[in-house]
Amino acid sequence: MPRKAKGPRLHWRERNDGPSTWEIRDTGITPISTRTQDRGEAEIQLEAYLARKRRAGGPVQPDEITVGEILTIYGEEHAQSVADPARIGYAIDALDGFWGDLTGGDISRATCKRYIASRQVSAGTCRRELGVLQAAINFCFSEGYLLSPKQVHMPHAPEPTTRWLTRQEAGWLLRGARSLNADGRHLADFIMHGIYTGSRKATILAMHIDVSSVSGGRVDTVNGVLYRKPPNKLATKKRQGTSRIPPRYLAHLRRQAANGRRYVVERKIWRMVDGEKVMHRAMVGDIRKGWARAVEQAEALALAAGVSIDLTMQTEDGRKPITPHVLKHTAITWALQKGASVWDAAGYFDTSPETIQKVYGHHSPDYQSSAVEAVDRRG
Repeated sequence: MPRKAKGPRLHWRERNDGPSTWEIRDTGITPISTRTQDRGEAEIQLEAYLARKRRAGGPVQPDEITVGEILTIYGEEHAQSVADPARIGYAIDALDGFWGDLTGGDISRATCKRYIASRQVSAGTCRRELGVLQAAINFCFSEGYLLSPKQVHMPHAPEPTTRWLTRQEAGWLLRGARSLNADGRHLADFIMHGIYTGSRKATILAMHIDVSSVSGGRVDTVNGVLYRKPPNKLATKKRQGTSRIPPRYLAHLRRQAANGRRYVVERKIWRMVDGEKVMHRAMVGDIRKGWARAVEQAEALALAAGVSIDLTMQTEDGRKPITPHVLKHTAITWALQKGASVWDAAGYFDTSPETIQKVYGHHSPDYQSSAVEAVDRRG
């Protein structure tokens, strides 16, 4: 005899990898985290879930549904199917604290400005979070939950950061990385891959050598091809296309492959097995501390040699140390400075031609050359 369904209820979720919280469980759905340890707050969310479930199913006006419900619907029915659900989850967590109890009808230019002021983060971060709110509203409208959409008012998009390394700065950064005892070798490998391929940090850290994996891309040292995206992964706006590997860097990767390397960026771990010391190769999951130490060490080594370098960048919050993303800017800038066309650079770095032209185009020797010649021509 089949077991009787328990129906909607609260369940205490004990976690070892994070804070334990209450979650909503119901037949036929994935458990919904309430993101709270307070039973009273969890019961309020359960009531909202029951109200949504009891709803006849017809669309409602924006002032008849809370923004919290709109975000929950979006999170349950759409966010889990995208390539990077965690990114949407972070935004929903940030939005829910301010908007959760407001209705869709409360969304206005004034409330959006109050939200931006309450967050005390960069305009770029607020813009991304409010973009998720707009996407949630559009989803609920297209799926028949809302009779009409609402316009979310977002701050202006910040100007793109175009900080790139000179060859002198890149050289000192590599020296700084190699001077580190624990992180030096794998951090230097990370920097080299970023400068030669212009790949993003997460893509580099997940890059395998000659081994196909669902967890990351791979370099094919036999055919000289870089596959940034793992098989079967959904494509996102953070494009991860396929490119050829420059011969000089390919020779370096082939030497690594011959030495048994499994990952482009890896750490060697020694363990005792049956009384013998055995070496294991492990993927490096994070480089934040090593990167910060390498930047500091690079400046110190350069200063000791009588060279002054400034490895900082201008951000919305003032000057801060460069981040790993500077390697992508550096790779594209150097390529254009050496004469790569916008079209070829877009293909190799898997970045749209429009972005290459807008952000990096002025580095090309041919930038606006025909216009300059026309203006300068007599008669």
